[in-house]
Amino acid sequence: LAEKFDVILPNHPGFGEPEKPQWLRHPRDIAALYQWLLADLGVERAGLVGLGFGGWIAAEMAALAPRDFHRLVLVGAMGVKPPEGNIFDQAIVSYIDYARASFHDQAAFARIYGDVSTDQLVAWDLCREMSFRIAWKPYMYSQTLPHLLGGVRAPALIVWGDDDKIVPYSAGQLYARALREARLEMVRDAGHCVDMEQPEALARLVIPFIEQN
Repeated sequence: LAEKFDVILPNHPGFGEPEKPQWLRHPRDIAALYQWLLADLGVERAGLVGLGFGGWIAAEMAALAPRDFHRLVLVGAMGVKPPEGNIFDQAIVSYIDYARASFHDQAAFARIYGDVSTDQLVAWDLCREMSFRIAWKPYMYSQTLPHLLGGVRAPALIVWGDDDKIVPYSAGQLYARALREARLEMVRDAGHCVDMEQPEALARLVIPFIEQN
């Protein structure tokens, strides 16, 4: 994407780092912070691309400012309660098993993470702690977001891996129904981490979509 666009890639506050903003209690708080960031940077009509948990934040950003964005891309996004199935509860498995469950092909997991280091395990632990802090009750979805998505004016592209074991495909279908203008696409041979497992296929969907006027 960076070959075609100016890409801003924020690190979610409190994720992967010991210091945590004590006041953060909902993904909508992070969405408001990112709106603040865009205002400070003077960025207008941005295209939002959100992956997994970041997809939830992107959806909240679009709902908070329904006229402000050019395009919205959600890839395996949390944030809504799946009509069928449940979002995988990371509290019931080890850090590595949760990460592995995000991939369709374990060879892709090995290619990206190799022999998982102690530093990586610590980072996953810190991310899990922050997830529980801000997205625990209810787990990984908002009861209000689905009712706010109808106001979003930006055309949306919803992308799902065909073997997503973390967020059921029915959540993607719900997003597609709730948004005014949305297209739902599936990427073959991909789990939850479509961007890591099938980056070229994802780019082929996202780039022409964002390039549209």
